[in-house]
Amino acid sequence: MSNKENFKKTQGMKDPQLKKRILMSAIGVLICGISVGMFKRAALGVDPFQSLMSGLNAVIPISFGTLYVIANLCLLAFALIFDRRKIGLATLINLFFFGYIAEYTLKFLEKILPSLSLPGRLFLLIMAVVIMCLASAFYFTADLGVSTYDAVSLIISEKQSKVAFKYCRIISDVICVVLGFLLCKAGGFSLAQIGGEIGIGTIITAFFMGPLIAFFNERVARPFLFN
Repeated sequence: MSNKENFKKTQGMKDPQLKKRILMSAIGVLICGISVGMFKRAALGVDPFQSLMSGLNAVIPISFGTLYVIANLCLLAFALIFDRRKIGLATLINLFFFGYIAEYTLKFLEKILPSLSLPGRLFLLIMAVVIMCLASAFYFTADLGVSTYDAVSLIISEKQSKVAFKYCRIISDVICVVLGFLLCKAGGFSLAQIGGEIGIGTIITAFFMGPLIAFFNERVARPFLFN
């Protein structure tokens, strides 16, 4: 029996892997928040959704953590309307803690790494991409809810069965990047400031994050859950 079949079998019955799924959800979301702080410290571009958040922050100057909660409450409404099954423990952890974890991680990294060379920033960026995709795969596989942004791509992919998740993710990521750039510009960001929020890291995640998450789902997260 495949991992996928095992996963379906556990639904609707007492789940012997529930503790492991809860652990995967909590750790996955929290580590994703840490990775966003790493993206921001590298200053080579954040992931697409965070680029949109940076744009919103440019025109709505409040705490990033608070703004993240507000924006995700809007996306939560979408998920509640179209597929409430995507809402769970991981969704709530993401909604109320993710933005603040990212904010405090950035402050911590700025304190211990006050100056970074370009090679150092590139290394931090690569680490952030890998960590974010791996952590996302863990809480996707745990199936105890996903972030409200992730839910959008997953719901569209499932409603439009001919379109794979990775392509839905690429499309939504590109939309976020474009909106983030326009909002940063409207908020008076200089080109250098925009480059720190929307750069090579954004491009990498926009086109490769979906496939990388799918890769880690099959090669790491599912085997970890069912072995």
